[in-house]
Amino acid sequence: MQYATITGWGKCVPPATLTNHDLATFIETSDEWIKPRTGISQRHISHVDTSALASVAAKRALAAAGIDGSELDMIILATATPDTLIPNIASTVQAEVGATCAAFDINAACSGFLYGLGLGSSQIKSGQCKKVLVIGAERLSFFLDWSRRDTAVLFGDGAGAVVLEATDEAIGVLGYELNNDPDGRDILKAGFGTAMDRFEASSLDFYIEFNGQEIFKRAIAGMGKLSAKVIEKCGIDKEEIDWVIPHQANERIIDTLISRMKIPKEKAVVNIANYGNTSAATIPIAICDALEQGKIQPNQTILSCAFGAGLTSAAALIKWGDRVTPINTSDAELPPCDKTGIELVAKAVKHFCG
Repeated sequence: MQYATITGWGKCVPPATLTNHDLATFIETSDEWIKPRTGISQRHISHVDTSALASVAAKRALAAAGIDGSELDMIILATATPDTLIPNIASTVQAEVGATCAAFDINAACSGFLYGLGLGSSQIKSGQCKKVLVIGAERLSFFLDWSRRDTAVLFGDGAGAVVLEATDEAIGVLGYELNNDPDGRDILKAGFGTAMDRFEASSLDFYIEFNGQEIFKRAIAGMGKLSAKVIEKCGIDKEEIDWVIPHQANERIIDTLISRMKIPKEKAVVNIANYGNTSAATIPIAICDALEQGKIQPNQTILSCAFGAGLTSAAALIKWGDRVTPINTSDAELPPCDKTGIELVAKAVKHFCG
């Protein structure tokens, strides 16, 4: 039986940041209000399209795996904020990395990366593919109404990617679970799509909106249920889990989830302070950070879980391989940015805040 193991990883976050103190210059908020409620100190604001973030993360992941884009059998790009709906932006990344393979976008919101990881691992386990690139990339700042404090403080931009490769060893993605709760599909949404009246100017005022209390409750329930299910399915004990890498939506959600699962808090990888919620990019970015910080060690067991609009939820159990350092590094970089985070959002702030 073949398994799909992670052999390469890479992230890309734009250089410009928007701190909590920056936000306080144009909406009624403060670091003292945001940090205790969310765990967030700053978020990155992109000066480029989502596909550019994804392409740099992809090139870095391929270099870490020591492979060329031409060796890929499939590219799966998870995003809710693509540059274009037609064509998909996986094709843009494909062109950037020089791949000739299947390439497509999926939208499972914040659960998208784990959806992609599950689909990619299944392609490998079936024998259909040998090497799959899975990317999570978002430019959520584009969808924000900066006058709405409940959402303006939460989201940021970024991308992360991993390379999955076939192996005969019992390592890599040991199991995964995916689910969706359609009863909650209206509690987290953004009104952009063909339901819009394209001839009505007010329809362009689309933005992310949600019911925070319902999200909190359903997120913990969804992630907790699927995490327990994948642990049982793989036949391991919770004590065998070395790291939990959850979706970085809110540190209070992570704390409650870990507590209810009776897993020590120190086993949770939490980096939301530096990035905010980057949706499908949060988990691959967190994987990269954990590797850079020397947390993930060879042959450790990792539980990852997520939830998002839909309401999607996902969980995966991963047995890390022998290598925790890149084979090569990439010189891929974003174009230079000559603006601050405040300057990048100034036009949108003027539109929404007056």
